[in-house]
Amino acid sequence: MKLLRVGTAGSERPALLDADGTLRDLSGVVTDIDGELLADEDALGRIRSAAEAGELPVLDGTGLRVGPPVGRIGKIVCIGLNYHDHARETGAEPPAEPVVFFKAPDTVVGPHDTVLVPRGSTKTDWEVELAVVIGRTARYLESAEEGLACVAGYAVAHDVSEREFQIERGGTWDKGKNCETFNPLGPWLVTADEVPDPQRLPLRLWVNGELKQDGTTAEQIFPVGEVVRYLSRFMVLRPGDIINTGTPAGVAMGQPEPKPYLRAGDVVELEIEGLGRQRQELKEA
Repeated sequence: MKLLRVGTAGSERPALLDADGTLRDLSGVVTDIDGELLADEDALGRIRSAAEAGELPVLDGTGLRVGPPVGRIGKIVCIGLNYHDHARETGAEPPAEPVVFFKAPDTVVGPHDTVLVPRGSTKTDWEVELAVVIGRTARYLESAEEGLACVAGYAVAHDVSEREFQIERGGTWDKGKNCETFNPLGPWLVTADEVPDPQRLPLRLWVNGELKQDGTTAEQIFPVGEVVRYLSRFMVLRPGDIINTGTPAGVAMGQPEPKPYLRAGDVVELEIEGLGRQRQELKEA
């Protein structure tokens, strides 16, 4: 299923995009798309049954904002340097264990919402990423297979980053990752049954129409199931938590000088095959 949330920010309603590309209203079946729903197999079954029976009313999407596909996100755990080609372009050694940092849930915006360039920023960068949405509690998992079994679905994430704040200002990466609007998510949460192999997904990103990233999740150093297993040894992953699993080569930081960092007025578009497409215009904060 392709689940989404539509409406003004903070007042989104649950919806479904059916196999014909028709937007359907889910508000008569469930109250929201969040961790509580994703952990409830009976509720997900009701959605599937209603969709298959043609019982969901059509929703007019004209002028309707698409919000993040998951509400009430618990935490966003991010994996850095998780693609062989991205490690090479930045001159970094592939890590022996996953590099872990966090983004606050309030960085999440819709897939077509404005992204704000922070005040004083000169090194705002782009990163297309596969987002993993947790559907079962993951705690001290033993195998990558168990990790995959805890995944409710997948989505497109834009891990916007300010490289000076991240790398040159001391401390951890977090202050270059948590500026407002720095995690567009969506348009859809595609349930795991529609993604038979998360390690075979092409990812692409364009800036002002120019292709910058053209990669595949096959390049991941630590695949999805292993990332979930690994993280479960250090923290409890709960339904509604999100993992941003890293970005392929092609970020501004990896380009020759002068590096083409983002500025107000730039337009970024990104997609993952089967998971949908995003478009954001950048403005000054």
